Amino acid sequence: MKNIIKNNKEFFHALGEMKQYLLLWSTQSFSGLGSAMTSYALVIWSYTQKGSALMTALLMVSSYAPYVLLSIFAGALSDKWNKKATMLVCDTLAALSTVAMLILLQNDALRIWHLYLINGINGVMNTVQQPASEVATTRVLPKKYYQRVGGLRYFASSLNSIMTPIIATAALGIAGMHAIVAFDLFTFGVAFMTLAFGIRIPESEETGEKAEKLLNSAKKGLVYLREERGIFGLIMFLAAINLVASIYDAAFPAMMLSRNGGSERTLGLVNAVIGVTTFAGSILASFVKKPKSRVRVICNCLLFSMSTENFLLAFGRTPLIWCIGGFLGWIAIPLMSTNLDAIMRLHVPEQMQGRVYSVRNSLQFFTIPIGYFLGGLLVDQVFEPIMAAQREGSILTKMFGSGKGSGAAFLFFVIAFAGIWVCLHFRRNEDIWALEKQAQ
Repeated sequence: MKNIIKNNKEFFHALGEMKQYLLLWSTQSFSGLGSAMTSYALVIWSYTQKGSALMTALLMVSSYAPYVLLSIFAGALSDKWNKKATMLVCDTLAALSTVAMLILLQNDALRIWHLYLINGINGVMNTVQQPASEVATTRVLPKKYYQRVGGLRYFASSLNSIMTPIIATAALGIAGMHAIVAFDLFTFGVAFMTLAFGIRIPESEETGEKAEKLLNSAKKGLVYLREERGIFGLIMFLAAINLVASIYDAAFPAMMLSRNGGSERTLGLVNAVIGVTTFAGSILASFVKKPKSRVRVICNCLLFSMSTENFLLAFGRTPLIWCIGGFLGWIAIPLMSTNLDAIMRLHVPEQMQGRVYSVRNSLQFFTIPIGYFLGGLLVDQVFEPIMAAQREGSILTKMFGSGKGSGAAFLFFVIAFAGIWVCLHFRRNEDIWALEKQAQ
């Protein structure tokens, strides 16, 4: 009984210490659900309009391109600006772009190029907001909860992944795109009001940084990474993984929507399974003890993911096999992410985090728009034509099937080997392993 009472006291004490973060996390995650539903519905809408993997992939390219190009400077600005005000302004401008899309949709004037422009604006807002949000998290949360925070983030992400395809698919069928966009704006309102009136984010009292020139401030983030070779190595590792993963993301809806046995319902089902899987993985990551080697966990989790899911997507012919692939590919990712996040927060000084995180975003995520573009291009212009030219009974048709979507399956086979090679290559990086000695 005494142990139960003690555990309850510790639990409620932890809740008290994490109150501000939990409020921020829950409302921002709710807003993220609305945004994810809109993005999911737009992917289906754009693919049904053109039937092109490249045209659909360009939606993500337009989102990530400004994020990559401007992140270095965004972090420097974030370190200077009020974090709460920065987040509120960015959220508001992003919401206004969604309102513009709703007006175009209601007037039957929405075109794909409008979505590229809107995604570009949202990408700029996310570029500025993200480093401010990272620093805000550090300031409202005690260090001892960093491991749990990574798990909570994936908990929210995975819960949204579960709910997004289910709710979005149902809403599209019952009420159409208008209802999804309206829900997106509602979730924005909840998050905005909570952040504006219910959360206090401490600001740094250092004045020297605010007087520093923008270029010099951004340069410090680059200099830090040049000196911290282990952190730089991890960033390059994730950049290479992101290249493979974004090619996967570009090909995934094209295969799910066009392959024999695929449909909007199949796409939603596999995405929901991935969401349930990351949900389970996030719970595991939230409660697992600190590992002896965070670097080993990161390497092993990514290697397991890359060497399972892509092969099952390539050779699978049924939703069941694709769901199993989604489970194996995503179950270890939350654990990887929590350890990566802990390494970054523990090694990078708080006063440098805005600048370093923004430089990290440019370096780690610059491969994402490249990967999306390559994935869409390879599906439409290379692998689908190759499979269309195959005779019945050829080796490739026996391996990947025939008809539209078989080319995407062939591409998954190729990127499986690419992902495995990336993991094995960076696993040998001595600078990354040196981070273990620094932490001891």
